[in-house]
Amino acid sequence: MKLGVYQHYKTKNYYRVLGVAKHTETLEKLVVYESLYDNPGNKLWVRPLDMFLEELEIDGKKIPRFQYIENYIPIK
Repeated sequence: MKLGVYQHYKTKNYYRVLGVAKHTETLEKLVVYESLYDNPGNKLWVRPLDMFLEELEIDGKKIPRFQYIENYIPIK
């Protein structure tokens, strides 16, 4: 799992992946990431690694749920 900034396919929001953790009971791998937009409800999130990395079919085209952003520049 490449650490860094990703963009969600639907919301277009940006997130910084902090690392991959393991669930204490199931040992399932979970991506730990933080929202990079103003989100007063919550800043840190987790999602199963397989779901984070999966590709979705939208209008007959396969796209990643989260796209890695090589040269992320925050907008102020």
